[in-house]
Amino acid sequence: MNPGERQPAIDPALEERLRTAAAAPMLLIACDFDGTLSPIAPTPSQASPDAEAVRALHELDDLARTHGAVISGRGVDEIERLIQDCRGLLLVGSHGAEAPLLGPAPAIDRSLLTEIEREVRSIASELAGSLVEVKPYGVALHYRLATGDPGPVLDAVSVGPGGRPGVQVIRGHKVIELCVATPGKGRALERLKFHTDAKSVVFIGDDETDEHAFAALAPSDVGIKVGSGPTVAALRVAQQADVAVVLRRLGELRRAWLTHAAPTPINAHAMLSDQRTVALINPRGGVAWLCAPRIDSGAVFASLLGGPGRGEWSVEPEGDPAGPARQTYAPDSMILTTHLGGVKITDYLDCSAGRAYQRAGRSDLVRVIEGVGTVRVRFVPRLDFGRQPSRLAVVSDGLVVEGAHEPLCLYAPGVAWTVEEDGRHHSATASINLERGPVLMEMRIGTSSLRASPIFETSRRAQTQRFWSGWAASLAIPDLPPDARTAVARSALVLKALCHGPSGAIAAAATTSLPAPIGGSRNWDYRYCWPRDSALAAASLLRLGNTGTAMKLLDWLVGVVDRCESSDRLRPIYTVAGAELGPEAELSELAGYAGSRPVRIGNAAAGQLQLDMFGPIVELVAMLTDSGAPITPQYWRLVESMVQAVARRWQEPDHGIWEVRSAPRHHVHSKAMCWLAVDRGIRVADAAVGRVPDGWIELRDRIAADVLTQGWNADAGAFSAAYGTPDLDAAALHLGLSGLLPPDDARFVATVQAIDRELGQGPVIRRYRSPDGLPGVEGGFLICTAWMIEALALIGRTEEAARRFARYLELAGPTGLLAEQFEPTEGVAAGNYPQAYSHLGLINAAVRLAASTRR
Repeated sequence: MNPGERQPAIDPALEERLRTAAAAPMLLIACDFDGTLSPIAPTPSQASPDAEAVRALHELDDLARTHGAVISGRGVDEIERLIQDCRGLLLVGSHGAEAPLLGPAPAIDRSLLTEIEREVRSIASELAGSLVEVKPYGVALHYRLATGDPGPVLDAVSVGPGGRPGVQVIRGHKVIELCVATPGKGRALERLKFHTDAKSVVFIGDDETDEHAFAALAPSDVGIKVGSGPTVAALRVAQQADVAVVLRRLGELRRAWLTHAAPTPINAHAMLSDQRTVALINPRGGVAWLCAPRIDSGAVFASLLGGPGRGEWSVEPEGDPAGPARQTYAPDSMILTTHLGGVKITDYLDCSAGRAYQRAGRSDLVRVIEGVGTVRVRFVPRLDFGRQPSRLAVVSDGLVVEGAHEPLCLYAPGVAWTVEEDGRHHSATASINLERGPVLMEMRIGTSSLRASPIFETSRRAQTQRFWSGWAASLAIPDLPPDARTAVARSALVLKALCHGPSGAIAAAATTSLPAPIGGSRNWDYRYCWPRDSALAAASLLRLGNTGTAMKLLDWLVGVVDRCESSDRLRPIYTVAGAELGPEAELSELAGYAGSRPVRIGNAAAGQLQLDMFGPIVELVAMLTDSGAPITPQYWRLVESMVQAVARRWQEPDHGIWEVRSAPRHHVHSKAMCWLAVDRGIRVADAAVGRVPDGWIELRDRIAADVLTQGWNADAGAFSAAYGTPDLDAAALHLGLSGLLPPDDARFVATVQAIDRELGQGPVIRRYRSPDGLPGVEGGFLICTAWMIEALALIGRTEEAARRFARYLELAGPTGLLAEQFEPTEGVAAGNYPQAYSHLGLINAAVRLAASTRR
């Protein structure tokens, strides 16, 4: 279409369906080639793509959370030759038999294909003007230019070579094709939908073979038939030239929706903590996430996952609220300041009474609002993710939340509230003139008392500052450039903030169900304590000189193990209080972040076998031993129980560190961590009891021999994800990082290079690329990226490691926090947030880099 030329009108019914599809959290647009992206040509070799249609498909594919695909009867190589620029597009050829991105091509009987070709050519010689085309998985007879009656020839092809076992006959526009692989555009479309995790599909096709794809569409999908003829598609356009019009219009609608519905970036939020619960504050100072009374309890504010109606506490200047917001932490603390023009909001979870306060079962979220002008405050609590009625009573000096399992109130002296009905809930709003001075608000969890605190707010803020900054000052930060030192300190504070003060457990993240990728369904609840992850987090702090976190975590672990029937029955996940998790559930009431459903609470991985968890636990005790910390009899018994668990179960397959929800395998990383448990147990034994228990050295050596023999895959030229597979896994880097192999071992160096080459994407490293039984495609995992930085430093590529580390620091949000993943194609953070793995990875990489530089 020429610039300024008016786009033809689209049928209103089609317009409405396109508008609905354009609002899908994840969208797939798939097109046939001949007759759809290309006008029908007299012969296959004369086909030429419609440049406008292909350009429009590419423009759609370039949009966030949008995938373009071509599903054709042609071979994939032929599609690539004709389109030329296929960047980003998902290509499926041979009626669905060829799909390079979806898995290996099916094996076929080539001799059968040769025989079919010979027979078809013989029969076709009876029909002048016909053309035989040999494809990767079939033979096609085209009769568009044939002179004479094609009927007898088509019948002969159908009952002759088409009647052979293992051959399927497909009819299309002036073509009959015999396929030796099970074809089906419908099945191909279903696989593409699973691969992309698309919530809506638009499929456009013109041929009889496309009817299989139309029939596979769900009610929420859109099928568009090109041209005349019977079809099961609900919508139709008159001619091939209309395809470009439809794709351009869909692109306009999709761009408009993405702009309008753009969510606040995950890593644009800031975090508050009192080591009991956690709050996330959006860039404009609104409380978007808070669970009460604990980090793993039901949410009171969940607008992060369900919009304002699921709970928020916002502060907005009245009049013109436009203008950039700015957020900063007070130095080395979790006290946050948000500047909105002339308005300043200071937020913190009160830690003024220290650990005794935490054990008392109280959390107070303190907000001080000051500046000029008038602000509008909305206090919209929604108990248990909004599943429980949230009623507000206006009383002297504030509000009381009625019906909560835990007492909950808002202390706000001098504020006049208006309470409105909102279905079964209440919402409160207030207009406050700041010219009268600062306004204090405190949401108190664990009490309904609205009595003024005997300690002035300024004193509580100063004590909270000392609680965090005093701890940070005790850390031994590596000698690195200033920005790196700041990032290490902030990461350490995040890990401390994720610690549950009353128990010593460390949560994996502050949130549940932040998606990876955005728009998809890989949404998990990370608000719990993984013994493995928490041991790794405590170990990273131990590398900075902090022993207290490790010792308190080990005290918690001792109690958990003591309650287990046997140490080898230790669960991969517990609540922060040390209880077993309930069943995983989906909250259908919540729309999810950027429409990413489902929102889950609980985590079914708690029922998995993850043998890798024993290694980090024992290594943490070994590191304490090396630091000179006291190793109590309870810690020694914990080490013994971990090694005994390894002895009983290390030869079993497991679900591995990534908790893949498919059949267990013999994961290389899990075996290496079993070795780590025994190796570090030997070190602890020598220091704790002066002797190594019988059989431990032999067990360690046996595990090492097994993993080094069976974990190496010659086809991959590297240690692979699991025994007997060439699939790569970034976790295999731990064969060197753990010390199982020396850094200069050629096999380890080759593994580093292979993982970097095959799993690297932009600034990040993916966990793996092999199918895992779940829909969607992830971005890069930040902890895997940190492992790669460590591995590069370990094998002597220090300058490259330093460059990667600098790029890693750039992945943090404005307040220095990191999510679980980064999507390099869209340049956005993804996954739960802030993520302990990502921050401990940053610390470990910094420590490794500093040590490498000193060498």
